[in-house]
Amino acid sequence: MAQADNLTPGQLPPLDKLIACHECDLLMHYPDVGEEQKACCPRCGFEMIVHRSHMRRRSLALVLTALILFVPANFLPIMSLNMLGQSAVDTVWSGVLGLYASGMQGVAVVVFFCSMLVPLLKLLCQLFVLLAMPRPTLRPLACHSYRIYHHMREWGMLEVYLFGILVSIVKLIDMAELHLGIGLACFIALMMAQVWLEVTMSPHQVWDALSEEEGGHART
Repeated sequence: MAQADNLTPGQLPPLDKLIACHECDLLMHYPDVGEEQKACCPRCGFEMIVHRSHMRRRSLALVLTALILFVPANFLPIMSLNMLGQSAVDTVWSGVLGLYASGMQGVAVVVFFCSMLVPLLKLLCQLFVLLAMPRPTLRPLACHSYRIYHHMREWGMLEVYLFGILVSIVKLIDMAELHLGIGLACFIALMMAQVWLEVTMSPHQVWDALSEEEGGHART
């Protein structure tokens, strides 16, 4: 782990050689970080830059895994419930439809947006950015896609939906016969893949790769 060097009065290096801490705004020289190393702010300790080895290939594997898991996670049964002879099978999609049919259209739209639409759009943006890195003609559009991705991060709430599922399981387990479905395992795997992707896909490496001159090779 390395610490970035902060500037002293009178030093005016080129702007592309400077970096500001996202937490305390300390202006520093851009650190030289090797593979599997990171640079932290010397004032507040914030992790500013992380350089992952084979970042693009590892991120591509994770984003494709998450996209494969997306359909079974949302459309396969999460749980089946048997109470007083009545049986019901629940999926994420059936939960959205159930909320809409019961008169809670606003809640249904929010659940659909935060638990299905935004996570899918985030994955598609990440996939496009990763595919565009070695292609100079696509990099300007990839930059816009990556900015959109960062704005959407605040709206993706898979973990909140998962907590809701776990609370429902705890409350219903003593009231009815409850069986967990393959959809729950896929949903958990999808959330873990997205978390791992967030850690692996280093933002500074992405921006560096997208800002390289035409004809250059993306640093992965």
